Amino acid sequence: MSFIIRAVKTDDLLQLTDLAKQFNLLNLPGDKKVLAEKIARSKASFAGELPKNKSEYLFVVEDTEENMVVGSSLIIAKHGSEEVPHCYFKILKRDHFSQDLGLGFIHQVLRFQVDADGPTEIGGLLVDKMYRRRPEKLGRQISLGRFVYMALNPDRFEDRILCELTPPLTEEGRSEFWEALGRRFTGLPYQEADMLSQTNKEFIEALFPEEDIYLSLLDAKARLVLGRVGEATKPAQHLLEGIGFEYLDEVDPFDGGPHYGAKTKEVLPIKMGKKLLLGEFADASFKSQGLVGFGSNDFRCIVTGYEIRDGVVSIPNKSRELLKAQLDQEVFVTPFNYDGRRTT
Repeated sequence: MSFIIRAVKTDDLLQLTDLAKQFNLLNLPGDKKVLAEKIARSKASFAGELPKNKSEYLFVVEDTEENMVVGSSLIIAKHGSEEVPHCYFKILKRDHFSQDLGLGFIHQVLRFQVDADGPTEIGGLLVDKMYRRRPEKLGRQISLGRFVYMALNPDRFEDRILCELTPPLTEEGRSEFWEALGRRFTGLPYQEADMLSQTNKEFIEALFPEEDIYLSLLDAKARLVLGRVGEATKPAQHLLEGIGFEYLDEVDPFDGGPHYGAKTKEVLPIKMGKKLLLGEFADASFKSQGLVGFGSNDFRCIVTGYEIRDGVVSIPNKSRELLKAQLDQEVFVTPFNYDGRRTT
């Protein structure tokens, strides 16, 4: 089978809705109307028509033989502005010691933070359940493909990247952390508060406490899930850790899910990649495997064998046809797998 990672198109709406309904992520819900708006925003973002703090880039991976969208990923160019700030809890340690008792404790506390000049955020990672565990590693493809776009268009993004990972939730979809903390300060159920926060952060700043919150005062169920990653999200966590993301000692104020981050230039698909001209070698061996992509408005990217010589990269004819790239086209090339060493 042949797969292409590309910018979303208007006529992807029905297939993307069916895909999103399998998971119903908050930033990519299985709602046709919401997704139609996201596709329109993505198209305007790729076309360079929106400011950074309004831009969202939606990518899909397509099975070209079946003409079927089987995965997606998302980049929010700037998560956190004066208009809609980025809110989170920073986890800090505070020492308490009693001279009389000769006894001390180190307490973890939550400190509410607001960032009006936020980072780029990645999310919306979905792979059709029928296409999971395939040898092509489609989840890895659609996740890493967006970094190729960032490397090609660095001015459209911030110098740091954030990913908010989903924590363990109850079978009913509730957050134990929210029940123990957020609900007491807002009176709102978890799903309603999380949905409202997508467009309105005022109630969080207005109702959440400004003072440090001692974790020892929360019930055990809430403490147990704080900063943890849900089972379904662990593959994404491991992928991020493998390309340079680290836990930031920050958590989501709604569900206590961990925030991972990295400097944009240090993320391995960007750091280890190169901009090269696409060429043709009569005796090319294509022993290396990597992501090859190009474009700002009409982005396309594939996983393929390749060979580099003197600033020129050659890929198989079939790959070049799938990519719809011309010879002498500038492309970005980066390895598909990373072991901590620079490879070509």
